[in-house]
Amino acid sequence: MVPIMADRNEKQLMELLKRPGNNVCADCGSKNPEWASYNIGIFVCTRCAGVHRSMGAHISKVKHLKLDRWEDSQLERMKEVGNNAARLRYEERVPPCYRKPVEDDPQVLVEQWIRAKYQREEFCHPERQGYVSGYMEGFLMKRGKEDSRYHPRKFVLSEADDTLKYHVKEKKDPKAVLRLSELNVAFAPQKTGNLNSLQLTFIKDGSTRHIYVYHDDPAVIVNWYMAIRCAKLHRLQVAYPAANESELVGHLTRDFIREGWLYKTGPRSSDAYKKRWFTMDNRKLMYHDDPLDAHPKGEIFLGHVLDGYSVRVGVPPGTRDQGFSFTLRTPERSYNLSAASDEDRDEWIQAIDSVLERPLTPQDSSIAARLVRKRVSSSTMNIFSAR
Repeated sequence: MVPIMADRNEKQLMELLKRPGNNVCADCGSKNPEWASYNIGIFVCTRCAGVHRSMGAHISKVKHLKLDRWEDSQLERMKEVGNNAARLRYEERVPPCYRKPVEDDPQVLVEQWIRAKYQREEFCHPERQGYVSGYMEGFLMKRGKEDSRYHPRKFVLSEADDTLKYHVKEKKDPKAVLRLSELNVAFAPQKTGNLNSLQLTFIKDGSTRHIYVYHDDPAVIVNWYMAIRCAKLHRLQVAYPAANESELVGHLTRDFIREGWLYKTGPRSSDAYKKRWFTMDNRKLMYHDDPLDAHPKGEIFLGHVLDGYSVRVGVPPGTRDQGFSFTLRTPERSYNLSAASDEDRDEWIQAIDSVLERPLTPQDSSIAARLVRKRVSSSTMNIFSAR
């Protein structure tokens, strides 16, 4: 009798999966979830099920839809709730600045989203959202500019002042003052090897600067990330009161379009190929000796195709070809590049092409005007053309 009942319950679970909202993970939106939290009443993917299990059975009780046996009462709970109803409850008051994770987002972001929803119930109780006030201070471990060691530094975020400051010594003047409006923040677990790490990027004295930080507590590092986003959104809402909120949210933080190793030559046809770490940050294509360098070795502004920018397979005749090569042309010069494989090269070309085809925004032109590139052949500084 038990196998027949189990078979019947499994069939009903498969029918429940077809209901609107249930065919994707309740937490990250990935398709075809294979697990469920039967006390909360939601369907989740394998990755998110692991986070649910880690919170403990007093918060979330997880079962596989096919491999585990389902009791009638557990099935009834799934029928009563489902993903859409649970979302209305647990995501009732998610602030617009909060980044909801999707399928391929960093683990720490997914994990803290799930814990915020079901363990801390932050979106049922807004007073628990410590990142929306426009002010935050605390210690983060910061990577040294000249060495690879991390040191504790006090960081202070102030929406009112449009600043993020950090202090080497707590009671002395800040070592650096970063403008929030010009700051980008991204998770950096693959580069740093630390799941709870962030990369802060900003322009200083005409070139880009990278700062790497981490905290042992994943909730703390995600709160800093969200606090920066919330402060930036509030300032944008004051500056552009008529703008659509969803449009402003798109300008808060951005992940890098693409990163990885490429080989690059200098401006002369006789120059050798050298291995460089490339980072594509919107219209900035930066290259570094090492992925964790504080400053890029060079920066290429990616303008519009109608202004003399293009990318194509191969290198010009007479130029050394290292294989899997492609050429990026700008109004100033051509860059001969080489990837690790055909697939890698094609993905770089596609990523660059997608930016070159996109019209420049006023923000793009502003960044172009502020970036300075050092020419290899002279000591003069040149401002990028923003045409």
